[in-house]
This record gives sequence, C-alpha cells and structure tokens, in this order.
Amino acid sequence: MPEISRFLGIVVAIYYNDHEPPHFHIRYGSQKARFAIDGLNMIDGDISPRIRGLVVEGASLHQDELRHDWNLARKHDPLLPIEPLE
Repeated sequence: MPEISRFLGIVVAIYYNDHEPPHFHIRYGSQKARFAIDGLNMIDGDISPRIRGLVVEGASLHQDELRHDWNLARKHDPLLPIEPLE
C-alpha cells in the first residue's frame, strides 16, 4: 500500500492505477474508507465519526499535497510523504 501519511493510528494511502475521481484511502484498525480530495467527502467505507473528523481535519490542511500525490500516482511516479496531523 502506497502510504503517504500516518497519524494517531490512521494510515493514509493513494493507490497507483486507481480510478477517478481523485481520492485517498484511509485505514484505522479494521475501519476503512475512501475520501474525495475535492470536497473531502467520504465516498464509501465505515469509520467512526471521531476518525472521520480527524481525517477531514488533516486532509483540509494538506489538500494541495494530496492532489499532487494523486497526479504523481497517475504517472507512476514516487509519492511524496505528507506531514501527519499533530
């Protein structure tokens, strides 16, 4: 899994060869979800409201970097790490 960030036990990843719309994946224990980069809405998954809030908070601070990593993944270039939410 192309992990780009990890904070408070939440793993953030963007997969190569993934489909539109631009999105990222999160995993927290057995909970998983996908979030759109534009709008930061949850596309699918099942995560607790607390984790969802943390994901949206962190992603809102790094939305441009997420979009940049999405574009890198589309070209099969190495992804850049994103600073974790503290």
